[in-house]
Amino acid sequence: MTNDETPGPLETPATLETRVRTEIAAAEAPDRPIRRMLRRARRWIDGHPRLNRAYRFGVGAVGGILAVGGLLLVPLPGPGWLVVFLGLAVLGTEFHWARRTAAALKRLLDRFWARWRARRAARAGDTA
Repeated sequence: MTNDETPGPLETPATLETRVRTEIAAAEAPDRPIRRMLRRARRWIDGHPRLNRAYRFGVGAVGGILAVGGLLLVPLPGPGWLVVFLGLAVLGTEFHWARRTAAALKRLLDRFWARWRARRAARAGDTA
């Protein structure tokens, strides 16, 4: 992040959220060079059955450890949910159920934050 991208003192949480969502959508574009390279490497791995099996096992092990470790970190101060989502993202590269679970959790979290913001706005309106 360069200095001109840092949030200014007048930037509201809503504009910051919009900017972050726009940057995420741009980073997830399928035509990015790194994504093309990763797809090419994955196709090569698919052509080798033993390597494919080992790769899927490795992805499952790493993603599972991250997801379970993140769940253990949730009650503690720190990035518990971030680690859970990272584990699901790793698992989602190979397993469709993990992609669906991550999408459902993101929708649930988005609804929670919308309700939280509405509740805070209502409380601010009551005190004013």
